[in-house]
Amino acid sequence: MGNREALLAGAKRCLYEKGYGRTTARDIATASGVSLAAIGYHFGSKDALMNTALMDAIGEWGDALGAALADAAYVHATPEERFVASWDRVLETFVEHRGLWVAQFEMMTLLDQAPELREALSGVQKMARLSLAALFQGKDEVPDNETELSRGIFYQAMLAGLAAQWLVAPEQVPSGRDLFRGLQTVSASVLGGA
Repeated sequence: MGNREALLAGAKRCLYEKGYGRTTARDIATASGVSLAAIGYHFGSKDALMNTALMDAIGEWGDALGAALADAAYVHATPEERFVASWDRVLETFVEHRGLWVAQFEMMTLLDQAPELREALSGVQKMARLSLAALFQGKDEVPDNETELSRGIFYQAMLAGLAAQWLVAPEQVPSGRDLFRGLQTVSASVLGGA
């Protein structure tokens, strides 16, 4: 592993363990076994390295989510069973990637002081929504259209809300079944039912 890769791995480890804002350049150098000067040489700044590490960690979580959702799609036959199993699997990914979710929520509080981070995140927003639409349907990709973007917006909002609830009180987080019942209730009231 070269210095660049070691720095990225060290930054991701710090991201998970210390968070986005509390990680120092020295922390990264220590975690990676690489000199402080190498951060500037390979990434330009500690912030640029942390932004790269964050995006890389989000990508790794996306891969884990894709594997979890693929498993849910094959095990269960009905749309209801797939929905319930998918969201239960999403919750399982939160456990393994807890540090990432903490760092993401922490990072959102820093966006006003980090315009480059806001720009990077807003730049991938559409792609993230389309990726979520594909993942939850068990597809490799979906077309860039209004239907799929709407689907992705829904999944993105559900994920963020569920992650926030899980971080605050994991023992009270709704299950896939709870989410399905909520979706049924809201759909019925919005679409003219109860």
